[in-house]
Amino acid sequence: MKNSNDIAVVFPGQGAQRPGMGKDFYEQIPRCRQTYEEAADTLGWDVSAMCFGEDERLNLTEYTQPCIVTTEIAMLRGLAERYGFAPKFFGGHSLGEFTALVAAEVMPLNETLKIVQARGKLMQEAVPVGVGGMAAVISTELDVNMLRQLIFDLPVDVANINSAHQVVISGKASALPEAEKRLAQVLASQKSFRYVHLNVSAPFHSRFMKSIEDLFSQVLKEKGKNIKPQYAPEVTSNYTGGFHANDEAKIRENLVKQLSNTVHWRENMQSLASKASDVYEVGPGRPLRDFFKTIGVTCQTITGLAAADKSFAGTN
Repeated sequence: MKNSNDIAVVFPGQGAQRPGMGKDFYEQIPRCRQTYEEAADTLGWDVSAMCFGEDERLNLTEYTQPCIVTTEIAMLRGLAERYGFAPKFFGGHSLGEFTALVAAEVMPLNETLKIVQARGKLMQEAVPVGVGGMAAVISTELDVNMLRQLIFDLPVDVANINSAHQVVISGKASALPEAEKRLAQVLASQKSFRYVHLNVSAPFHSRFMKSIEDLFSQVLKEKGKNIKPQYAPEVTSNYTGGFHANDEAKIRENLVKQLSNTVHWRENMQSLASKASDVYEVGPGRPLRDFFKTIGVTCQTITGLAAADKSFAGTN
């Protein structure tokens, strides 16, 4: 295996879930099976059954979030056991930031699973289903400041700066058509332009999540008892764009602020690329790979054991 000091791993967030995710790792690597069992013991419900079956609750936020974190950590542990995969730097998109903190040993898995299940429940309850929505704005060399100016008087915020070519906006569903109209008038006349409504149940990373910040802060306080801030400088923060500080209070603050503020993923990618020569995406989907391409970085994706065997052939 390549020197671990050269490797970064990133984890996708909500939206990457799919029935059957992680099943090949579960069936073939005992350490992965133990991870799903640990999750079930922690949460009091069968996480593997929800991940591997056709349970519609997999797409309910309070279940989606712990299922994704469990699957990604199980996959990472499996890669470590089978191939000696030992990354030095960690990042995650939105929910994926929690996986990254577990992977870096900043937060223990059992506490994190309780935290993200509560987080998912709070996020869903913050806004009634159907009231909020999100949309991806896709064009070339997007000017985020200009985009913000075009929608400044609408109940819509910039949720994710994913790359130079994709920004996600979030807010009241009723305002998204007007946002599209304004953006199309400016962008479509200058360059290629696409506006894609996302299949989400709430307006994540917008002002409409502010109402749950205090409640989530309390969740972190009650359930996150064993944070190890000394490992945090190896993990990127969605809220700041750079790496977390060796400061427990700041870590908690960044995770709370992440709920209602922009995910600075483009800056996260640049921060990781400045430290690592190799980047791997580990998870049930691979939405982050193409974002890395936009900054000239190759990101290898591991979504199953077949892909892992191909990537790490001859390294164990």
